[in-house]
Amino acid sequence: MSNTPSGPAPERHSFVEDAIALVMGTVFVALGLVFYQEARLLTGSSAGIALLVQYATGTPFGLTFWLINLPFYVLAWLRMGPAFTLRTFIAVGLISALSRLTPMWIDVASIAPLYAALAGGALQGIGLLILFRHRTGLGGFNILALYLQERHGIRAGWFQLGVDGAIMAVALMVLPWPNVALSVLGAVVLNVTLGLNHKPGRYMAVS
Repeated sequence: MSNTPSGPAPERHSFVEDAIALVMGTVFVALGLVFYQEARLLTGSSAGIALLVQYATGTPFGLTFWLINLPFYVLAWLRMGPAFTLRTFIAVGLISALSRLTPMWIDVASIAPLYAALAGGALQGIGLLILFRHRTGLGGFNILALYLQERHGIRAGWFQLGVDGAIMAVALMVLPWPNVALSVLGAVVLNVTLGLNHKPGRYMAVS
């Protein structure tokens, strides 16, 4: 006798639902990144590397973020499928554009670094959570994190936390240690948001 629970198959997301989620998720992430840039904080994954390059050289975040993600689309295509790859490609493009447009739409004249770390980390975590639940990533190590979770049961949030720790260590050569310490706090907030809310089997709708 099979032990597989019976019941209706999970309902798939519609095209419109995926499109709305893609826009909402990237808007949340972009706003969190605006908070971080104003306070000169750092996030993780490929976005963190792009911020680090911006702080060190002045190269625009959006351009660096888009270029860094190009090699990871090969893994996305082979392991996650063409639909995931296309959605992720669009999401990365939106973040690259929104990182430049959002400061034109909202003027953050001053923000307390501690608040930027907490609120910015939470905003990015919520945005990534929306994207992950619609099988969309933001490129880079997020693709690898999703692959490891879906194929090997390793939670995306906890894996990402380890990667982010390595990026923060390198950041000590570019940013003052208080900024790095607050960035670590923001990374914890972001990844705990994912770890608590993106567990296999808890969210049954698929796309």
